[in-house]
Amino acid sequence: MSLYIGLMSGTSLDGVDGVLVDFWAGAARTMSAAYVAFPAALRAELMALQAASPNELEREALAANQLAAIYAECVAELLVKGDMKAADVRAVGVHGQTIRHRPELGFTRQTNNPALVAELCGIDVIADFRSRDIAAGGQGAPLVPAFHHAMFGEKGQTRVLANIGGIGNISVLHANGQVTGFDTGPGNVLMDAWIDRHQGKEYDADGAWAATGKEVPGLLSVLLSEPYFAQPAPKSTGRDLFHADWLDDKLRPFAGAAPEDVMFTLTRLTAVSLANAIKEYKTDAVYLCGGGAYNATLKRELEAELGSNVTVNSTDALGVPPNRVEALAFAWLAFRFGERQPGNLPAVTGARGERVLGALYPR
Repeated sequence: MSLYIGLMSGTSLDGVDGVLVDFWAGAARTMSAAYVAFPAALRAELMALQAASPNELEREALAANQLAAIYAECVAELLVKGDMKAADVRAVGVHGQTIRHRPELGFTRQTNNPALVAELCGIDVIADFRSRDIAAGGQGAPLVPAFHHAMFGEKGQTRVLANIGGIGNISVLHANGQVTGFDTGPGNVLMDAWIDRHQGKEYDADGAWAATGKEVPGLLSVLLSEPYFAQPAPKSTGRDLFHADWLDDKLRPFAGAAPEDVMFTLTRLTAVSLANAIKEYKTDAVYLCGGGAYNATLKRELEAELGSNVTVNSTDALGVPPNRVEALAFAWLAFRFGERQPGNLPAVTGARGERVLGALYPR
C-alpha cells in the first residue's frame, strides 16, 4: 500500500474535507473520507483575516494553531474509518487556509502550522504547495488541473472539470492530452456572503433562496464588467478581489433591488462566468465538483448557458463525489512530492517549468 492523506479547507471557510487514499500501482483508491466543520468563532476569525486588521500577525498564528488541531482531528477520524494507524501513512498533504493570494506581487499566504500538524498526528506533513510555482513565475493556482488530468483525463475525449468552491475554476482536459486551466471568477463566495448577511446562513442550500428571485436588470452586466473576466489565462483570483466590499460597490446603483433577486443574479454571475470560460473550448461533457455542484439552481443556469449539446454532470459520474475531489487532489500532490515528481502544469499556471511542489515537515 502507498497511503496518503489529503486535507482541504477552501475559500468557503466552512470546514475541512479529508480523504485517506491508496496510490499503489498508479491507482487512487479512497479508503476513507471525513469532514470536520469549523467552529463559528474560527470561521469568523479566518474571514476577518482576509483583510488587513489590528494585531493580525498574532491572530493569524493563533488561528493557525486552531486549524492544526482541526486538521489533526480530521486525520484521526480518517484513520479510524480506514482502520489504519499513523505509521501506515506516508504523508499528509494539507493546503492550509488561503488568506492572501497575490501572485502579481510574488507571494501567496496559506494560514497553517504544518509543524504542529506533524507533531499532533505523528505523520510526515507536506504543505505550502503554491509557493514554488510562484517562485518560478507562475500564478501558484489553480493546482488541481494536473490532478484532474491524471485522474479524469480520457484519451480522445475533451472534458471540462468545473470546480465550484468559493472561487470557480475549470480544467479543460483536451483529447490530445493537453490541459488548460484557470480561475473563472466567483464560485460560491459572493452568494455565501449575501445569504449570511440577509438570512444568517452559511450557504444557499440547493440554491433554494436564489430560485425565489429573478435577475436584477442591468446588474449582471455591471458585475461582469470587472476586468478580471476579460483577462487572458493564465490567471488566478480569490477573496483579494471578489469580496463583500467589491459587491457593495457594484450594488450602489441597484439599492432598491430585492435581496432574493440579488441572490439569483449572483448565482447567474457564477453560472455565466463559468459558461463563458467553458465555451472557449469545444467540449460536450462538463463535470462539476466542489460545494457548488450541489446547488440545483446554479446547475440549471449553467446548463441553460451552455446549451443542450453539452451535458452537465457531477464528478459522481466519474466515480468521485464532488465534495472529495479537492482533498483527493492534495493527497495526490503529497504523493507526487513523495515521488519527487512535479505537481504543477506550466501551461496552466504560467510557471517557467515543472516543479516539485510543497515543503516537508517530518513527523
